[in-house]
Amino acid sequence: MTNQAAQSAEPVPAADAEVTSEAILSRILTSLDDDKAEDVVQIDLRGVSSIGDYMVIASGRSSRQVVSIAEKLVDRLKEAFGIYSKIEGKEGGDWVLIDTGDVVVHVFRPEVREFYQLEKMWQPAGTA
Repeated sequence: MTNQAAQSAEPVPAADAEVTSEAILSRILTSLDDDKAEDVVQIDLRGVSSIGDYMVIASGRSSRQVVSIAEKLVDRLKEAFGIYSKIEGKEGGDWVLIDTGDVVVHVFRPEVREFYQLEKMWQPAGTA
């Protein structure tokens, strides 16, 4: 395969279309719903943190489902927007982090999610 052919095989959003964090968030929420993620929470980080515009926290019922949710999400974001997300924790399946740059996604097994309680740490006071 030539270098030019390899480059053209990569998904790229339309040149005149700017991918917004809201569009990424929407696709993430749809993907999580499609894969039956549970207890999905989105947290607006704009003006609160420089790590991204949004954080999404979700649960899978088992390690296998957590990994599957994360892998499919990464694939869908790559296909839809040409985003190559960073993914960590896939080997263990207890807690997988997907970083798109604008949106950070945490997918947990329920017991691990309860232990770390990220929602309480990041949600504004009085909303948890």
